[in-house]
Amino acid sequence: MNTLLQYILVQRAKAKLKGKKAIAKRQLVKEVRYGQVEFVHAIKEILFIAIGVGAAGFGLKGFLLPNHFIDGGATGVSLLIQVKSNIPLGVLLLLVNIPFVLLGAKTISKKFALKSIFAIVALAILVHFVPYPIITSDKLLIAVFGGFFLGLGIGMAMRGGSVIDGTEVLAIYLSRKWHLTIGDVLLLINIVIFSAGAYLLSIETALYAILTYLVAAKTVNYVVDGVEEYIGVTVISPKNEEIRIMLTEKMGRACTVYNGKGGYAKDGIARITTDIIYTVMTRLELARLSTEIDKIDKNAFIVMGVVKDIKGGMIKKKPLK
Repeated sequence: MNTLLQYILVQRAKAKLKGKKAIAKRQLVKEVRYGQVEFVHAIKEILFIAIGVGAAGFGLKGFLLPNHFIDGGATGVSLLIQVKSNIPLGVLLLLVNIPFVLLGAKTISKKFALKSIFAIVALAILVHFVPYPIITSDKLLIAVFGGFFLGLGIGMAMRGGSVIDGTEVLAIYLSRKWHLTIGDVLLLINIVIFSAGAYLLSIETALYAILTYLVAAKTVNYVVDGVEEYIGVTVISPKNEEIRIMLTEKMGRACTVYNGKGGYAKDGIARITTDIIYTVMTRLELARLSTEIDKIDKNAFIVMGVVKDIKGGMIKKKPLK
């Protein structure tokens, strides 16, 4: 660790533990380690936000804005107002997103709101002052690649713990109030925006805006959730030991075995107790897993579900065999 950084972390730890009568060395080391982890995560978050702001700015200035295209969400509202009023887009991005950021401070956290303000201000400055080159005038390319870079920017900002499009915050808030899913709320918001685009600009512009939004939304999903989708697999079988050995030795995958009990039983008969196997693997491995389980037990009960993210374990350490 850098000597200056180590000194700063030690002083920070001492300041946090100042109220205590006697500071044990173990407490100090623990607090320094916590500070180091927070520092590394903060650097990663800033890097994600910086990349996100740069990508979103490129999508807006290089594709959408020069060709009078719009998108969904707060960015779409800003673009729509800019096209009709010629107010600088940087100013509109700030004005449109500020209410959502304030709502985010109340709904999520103040730290989230501060990072979002930083990201939105940075994007506004970038869009206003940086002369991005205009890449193309082909409408299909504008919709697809403008949506891609905008989605990349939004997704990277989200990975950094912030937003550059505040409608996500509004969707979370309204979903709690109206008992709807976040996806449903976003759909309703964007229907209003695209309808306004069709009325104020043209139906063709609104249709291209929908395409831009779909590309951006898909890109956000890839960036936030990862391109490689993980699947959680639960297997219940009387041959659970053979399946466990197959997973760990033949497929090279870790698994967890826990005890379960059948829910159905006739009166006076004890319910069956069995070991249940749980493992996580990529979608690419599912075909082979299904084949190997069928070899052992064709009647095995298998439950699969999408896993949004994973950390630790053997899933990324073991190569595909």
